[in-house]
Amino acid sequence: MIRPIDPPLGLPWLLYGMLGCSLALNAVLAWDRGEAECPEAAVAREPVAAEASAEPAGAPESAVAAPAPAEEPAPAAVAATASPGEAAAPTAAAPALGNWVVTTGTVEHSLARTFQEADPEHGDALAAVYSRLFVWDLDLRRDLQRGDEVEVAWRQEQDGTYTIAAARLHSHKLGRTLTAYRWQATGDRFPSYWQEEGTEVPYRLVDGPLDDYEQVTSLLKDRPHHKGMDFKTPVGTPVKAPRNAVVTRENWRWTANGNCLELRYEDGTIAKFLHLSENEAHPGDRVTAGQVIARTGNTGHSTAPHLHYQLEKGDRVVDPLDYHQVERRRLPAGDMAAFQAEVARYDALLGQALASR
Repeated sequence: MIRPIDPPLGLPWLLYGMLGCSLALNAVLAWDRGEAECPEAAVAREPVAAEASAEPAGAPESAVAAPAPAEEPAPAAVAATASPGEAAAPTAAAPALGNWVVTTGTVEHSLARTFQEADPEHGDALAAVYSRLFVWDLDLRRDLQRGDEVEVAWRQEQDGTYTIAAARLHSHKLGRTLTAYRWQATGDRFPSYWQEEGTEVPYRLVDGPLDDYEQVTSLLKDRPHHKGMDFKTPVGTPVKAPRNAVVTRENWRWTANGNCLELRYEDGTIAKFLHLSENEAHPGDRVTAGQVIARTGNTGHSTAPHLHYQLEKGDRVVDPLDYHQVERRRLPAGDMAAFQAEVARYDALLGQALASR
């Protein structure tokens, strides 16, 4: 009689088969994710607070050096909704003032710890949202100094996101106070953040791929493996060719990139547009600067609608802030009186909280 072979350790063969299949499946998924052009394109994810995050990107050197006129976001959470929500429950360190909660603090260590100590319940999220406002002018990992003061008027919306109405950062390094006030300019589809004299806080790309978007939620250097610039914008927003170009390919590595287009500009720069809802240009097409080539979406490895815009020259990734000219807009003259009244109101809220410390 032939005796059946006993499996090792007495375990059934079926169990070994299931374990083998599981290992194979995990290997395939890991390989597929590793091929992504944008492996961390989850734009809705809150950026990690300064202590634990990758070094946040600053403005281009020329912009940083510019004195007065001048995003971790406003991040995705900041501009998530313009409709009023329920005010967050006040804490001992953050008294409720009207519909807003005000949190203030003095920097002793990192920005993250400053907010955690000021508001243990909401501090991590607030640090992420607040830091995105001032990443254009300061490296918030290196440039904060002991004794810098942070102030923010905020609320938590019904969907759990955080909206900042006003924020100030008193910087010893710069020798001045950075300000950011939420305001929707005449003609704009979305609110943005503006300095008290009416200059926009974030930089915008000149001749960029989008005319209209809620905010920049990720810069090239925000995360170690992120290769582009992310723009939070609703599905279906027109994407334009920034330069005259030839379409070289579309929809490669679809599981990670979703619908996507690759263009070669006339100077040889390769431009990639990921997570699209639809493509309106195809390989071999010649497109002109300003032509609509696609619509934004939420496809591939993406957890919220946005556009990932990536530039390459040879084997080198190029920062869009360096490749494009950048600008900071000014509020329309007709907005200034109402905006200044709003600034005064928010400054009074922040001042009241400081007086109560």
